[in-house]
Order: sequence, then C-alpha cells, then structure tokens
Amino acid sequence: MSSSLHDRAVEELGRRIISGELPAGSAVLATDLATELGVSRSVIREAVRVLQSLGLVESVRRLGIRVLAEDHWRVLDPQLIAWRLSGTGRGAQLRSLTELRRSVEPAAAELAARHAPDAVAERLLQIAARMRSIGRAGDLESFQDLDIQFHALVLGASGNEMFAAMSGMIGAVLRGRTRLGLMPKHPHEDALQLHIDVAVAIQGRDPERARAAMDAIMSRTLAEVEHIWAEEPRTARTPLPGTLG
Repeated sequence: MSSSLHDRAVEELGRRIISGELPAGSAVLATDLATELGVSRSVIREAVRVLQSLGLVESVRRLGIRVLAEDHWRVLDPQLIAWRLSGTGRGAQLRSLTELRRSVEPAAAELAARHAPDAVAERLLQIAARMRSIGRAGDLESFQDLDIQFHALVLGASGNEMFAAMSGMIGAVLRGRTRLGLMPKHPHEDALQLHIDVAVAIQGRDPERARAAMDAIMSRTLAEVEHIWAEEPRTARTPLPGTLG
C-alpha cells in the first residue's frame, strides 16, 4: 500500500470532517470514497482506522462510515489540532489551546525547577540562549523548532507524565501559529529574555521564579493572539455518558 495514498486519504477525509463538509451523523460508503478519491478500498480501510483512533468516525454495519460529533474527538491529538487550526474554527481552537497552555505550563515550569535533572536544566539554558540568537537573526523556522524543543523539555522536566504528554499538542500549536502568520518575524526582546529567565530559574532551583517567568510568557502569547478569537462564541460541552465522576 502506498503511504502517500494513505496519507492523502486521511488528510482529505479528516479535513472534510473538521470543516463540516461531512457533518456529524452523516454516513458514507467505503466504496464511494475509494471511487471519489481514486484509491483502493484497502487504502480507505486504513484511513478509516486512523480516523477512528481520533474519534472522528465509526464503522456501522450495513450503514458504512458514520461521522461522529465533536464530543467524541481526541481534541489534544496533534493531527486533529493541525486540521482545526487550518479550518474556519481556528479562532476557537486557538483560544482553547492557549488557555490550556496558560494553565499548565507555569505549573510545569515550577515543577521542573524542583525536579529537572542538572543535564536537562543546562540544556534548557542552552536552548534559550540559542533562541535569542536565532530570534534576533529572524530565522523563524529555526526559532520555531527551538521554541518547540524548549517547551517540550520543560513539560518533560516537570516529572509529570500528563504534562509531558502535552508536548505534541503544544508543538502543533506553535507550528500552527507560524503557518498562520501569527508569529513576529523577530520575536520581542522581552519574550526572548523570559525564556532565559525560565531556564535560569529552573537551573537555580527557584520554583516561584520559574512559574512567574513562564506565566509572563503565556500572558504575552495570549495578548498577541487573542484578537483572533474576539468574535468566536463559547460553547458549553456536556460530558459524554459514563464520564461523570
């Protein structure tokens, strides 16, 4: 099976579902999809397995492939995040992710100052210094890669596996911001210094300073992008059956 055909089928179907072109509750036959996309039924079957793992569809006997409602989606999956940031609901998606980051990352920095191995603390300082150099040079792609490494390392250094598992999600958010043109060509000097401040506080075993510096980073991030979702309404979500404690 060609991986490119498989990837194309996953991408096409995923984007259709996220955009609402294939709305929740609608159903489609694998044979029809195979014909439309010009691929084999085995490619469609594999693509459907991927989409099932993301909570986007389910296979229903005698009905075909049924699209599931948003309540079923694995909303922290990086692929799903990338699709949503590319769609019409990008504002609401960016708001949710930014608010989540603002809640989690300062706590992760505080924990990292308590628990990070010395080698990891040193690596954070090296990355922060490199970010300042690259940011001043205006190499946005390299800066993005370093920024993703920095935040993933802080999450992992917290010693909390739940925080560490969010690194892929945050990487998807940062890549999405760059792709959407929401990152300045030259990051602000204050933002560059704050990353160094986080690293210095973690290396110096100062949890309060680490939390404060990361909170300042998140506050700057919020201020830079909140205009994107200014007109986006919030929607209350009802927990799925069986999820209440």
